Amino acid sequence: MIDFRYHLVSIVAIFLALTVGIVLGSTVLEPTFYKSTEELTATLRQNNEKYLAQISELQSRENGNDSLVTAHTDELVRGALAGEYVVLVEAPGAPAALRDPFQRLLGDAGAVLTGRISLTDKFTAKDQAGVVDGLAASLAPAGTQFPDGASPYDKAAALLASAIVTADPAEAGRPNPAAAGVLDAFEKGDFVIKSGSPDQRATLAIVLAPAQPYEGDDAERETAAVVSLAAGLDWAALGTVLAGGTSASGAGGVIAALHDNGEAASNVSTVDTADLAAGRVVVVYALREQRGGRSGAYGIGRGAAAFEPVPGSGPDPVASPSPGPVPSPAGTRG
Repeated sequence: MIDFRYHLVSIVAIFLALTVGIVLGSTVLEPTFYKSTEELTATLRQNNEKYLAQISELQSRENGNDSLVTAHTDELVRGALAGEYVVLVEAPGAPAALRDPFQRLLGDAGAVLTGRISLTDKFTAKDQAGVVDGLAASLAPAGTQFPDGASPYDKAAALLASAIVTADPAEAGRPNPAAAGVLDAFEKGDFVIKSGSPDQRATLAIVLAPAQPYEGDDAERETAAVVSLAAGLDWAALGTVLAGGTSASGAGGVIAALHDNGEAASNVSTVDTADLAAGRVVVVYALREQRGGRSGAYGIGRGAAAFEPVPGSGPDPVASPSPGPVPSPAGTRG
């Protein structure tokens, strides 16, 4: 009986404690609790409204800046690339919406857009790497020796570059007899889509990064393929700019990957604001700087050294544009 009574008293005490707690919570603590919650909710609501207002203001300012730059783009780039030949190369996933703006921009800058090469998803597909490697080997001129450890995309980049760019201004606007059939072979294999006359070689190249970083198990390899392409074009031309949005300079982006590649980072210029009118103007300035034998990382994302090149860093400053073609430098970039 003693044990039973002990347990009974314990159970009664537990329920009594619960009852007292409920009563206290509903009478003494409830007003304080609700008051604290209401104050916190009000604070969060105020902060949210403040941040929304700031975002709206920043968007309005950005739209205004974009409209102003767009309206005066021709003045900002006039003569910056006079007499130059430029080719546009799109990585898989690059935004097609940038094609027309860049075409107009290059025309305003006095450049000739030879054409466009768009790499397909098949080009970077894992199960096609061996095919790309074999195609590059079969198309390479007799006696060609690729560097030890060259990836299929290093080899493909070298072959494609030989067909669409040149470091000799005297060869600009003309096809490379040694690379005859290269573009047709890659197009027939569904690895590229060409528009215009990209085989009429350019001296400068713009590589458009994918709109978003690649994802999945093969993302690193796909990203490396784009970096290889940009590096290969730069090696064979007078300069190359890898351009994209800030996502390209963020984690997993192709611009970020290029910045981590020592040799490519020191030669290929990058711009991570190509989705803005001002950023596209910077691409022109970066090309002009490349033409002068220099490179840089521009934009607002990780790794950017400045928003734009130092004024007058190219062979033909925009402040005093030349009415004719830019003189050729004594040497070429490598």
